[in-house]
Formats: sequence, structure tokens, C-alpha cells
Amino acid sequence: MPRLEDIEDPLKTLLAGLPCPTFATTPAVAGPSLRHRQVAIVSTAGLHLRTAPPFLGLSPEYREMPFSVQPSDIVMSHVSPNFDRSGFQIDWNVAFPLDRLKELVRDGVVGAVAETHYSFMGATDPTLMESRARTMARRMKAEDTDAVLLVPI
Repeated sequence: MPRLEDIEDPLKTLLAGLPCPTFATTPAVAGPSLRHRQVAIVSTAGLHLRTAPPFLGLSPEYREMPFSVQPSDIVMSHVSPNFDRSGFQIDWNVAFPLDRLKELVRDGVVGAVAETHYSFMGATDPTLMESRARTMARRMKAEDTDAVLLVPI
């Protein structure tokens, strides 16, 4: 993904001028250390299982991926002329660091890896995603997931 200073105008000016929404709730709370938490991945890379429908445009939906997912099971439907997917094609951990999360559990840094992980389509207006994010949070809570590794792409 390019840095803003590397993007040429008029796209650079457009992106720099986009509003940043604020929300009424506090997104972070205190709690136990990571070694006592179950962690899920939430990516904005437009990832989905090969068997799931692709993201269309700037869809506010999310897709679920199980703990058992393999790199060959995942497709990235994020499309943009400014988005380089080669890193993901070489190592899925760039956009979906499940292997790294499993290593953190193995090393005792993190307590457990969640059974379900999620991906949204990046560049979607966050206000359109809010209700779905709340649904996703309820699903995570039901699975005893109490921490998220947010991977913005």
C-alpha cells in the first residue's frame, strides 16, 4: 500500500481531505494481559474464502474465516490501481497474520487464537460498517474472544 506522500494529485488531495468519523463509544478497555486473552484477526484486505461471495465495490459487509483456514483457501477481492497484492501472494501473513498469531500462542505471549477471524473491504466508509462491526463484536464475545489484532490494509 503506498504512503500518502507517494500518491500523486488529485488522488492525494482527495484522500487527505476525507473526513475521519468519530463514534460515541470507547473502542479500547482495560483487561488481562495478552497471555490471558483469546485473539481474533480483523483485516480490511477484502479477504474471503474461495467458497464465499467476493466483496463488491465498497461493501460494508464482512466475511468470516475459521481457525483451520489455509492460505490456498483465501482470496483477496480488494481491487484498486493503488493496491499492490504481491506481498499477500507471497506471504498471506502480510494481510492475515494467522501464522504469526499461532506462534505468539506457542511462545506464551498470547493465550489463545480465536476460532473465527474476519475481513472487511478496506476503504469502505466506516459509518456504513458500524452496525456490521457491532454484530461481529457480538459474535466474537459469544466465542469468548476478548482481543482483536486489527490489520488495516
